[in-house]
Amino acid sequence: MLLEDRTCLVTGGSRGIGRGIAEELGEHGANVVINYRSSEDAAYAARDVIEEGPGRAVVAQADVSEFDEVQTMYDAVSEEFGNVDVLVNNAGITQDTTFDKMSKEQWEKVIDVNLGGVFNCTKACYEDLREANNGRLINISSVVGQQGNYGQANYATTKSGLFGFTRTMALEMARADSTANCVSPGFVETDMLADVPDRVREQILERIPLDRFAEVEDITGIVRFLASHESRYMTGQILGLNGGMEW
Repeated sequence: MLLEDRTCLVTGGSRGIGRGIAEELGEHGANVVINYRSSEDAAYAARDVIEEGPGRAVVAQADVSEFDEVQTMYDAVSEEFGNVDVLVNNAGITQDTTFDKMSKEQWEKVIDVNLGGVFNCTKACYEDLREANNGRLINISSVVGQQGNYGQANYATTKSGLFGFTRTMALEMARADSTANCVSPGFVETDMLADVPDRVREQILERIPLDRFAEVEDITGIVRFLASHESRYMTGQILGLNGGMEW
């Protein structure tokens, strides 16, 4: 029960990697807040899975790009569980197109969610994380932030931005014995990857030495470690979980 009595807020926690993280944390005894924007049924399904085990869970609707909604979510979490000990900034979107065709609206929307949402959620929880016994800030980036990717200038920019944000937060939170780390997955078998054409999937696989895409479970255990006391001397790190891809 590594995370017993620890309150963990997972943004974008109803689907994909976020849901896997939420369920992993709950399995190890955490009080889990499953944030979602529109996937309400999936969020409640994840809550039910967690409640069947040793953890507790609540769902919290909020668009992370809207600070007022994030603050309302934080207030509800505080009333239910008290202070937030662990924040997992996982929520993100894509709006892919080559840069010559990318509109300012497409650029700004991805920035607002993927970076603005990280600011909003971290700002709302920041004092809790600093005051917690070993507070944990965990940002979910992507190998795309390290390598770039054709047609994803907006997404790659946001994911690389998390590296500098993580390092800075690690320095600013260190005096309180709280940590900030970044997990940078490669290509993971989620709904997002399922939409990629077979031809492109084959091209990606050729760049992965382990010759397979990641499963969600390949990511969640590392996040659970970062959320626990066991990671107390690790901070400011970018953990590349990409099957050996170069960057």
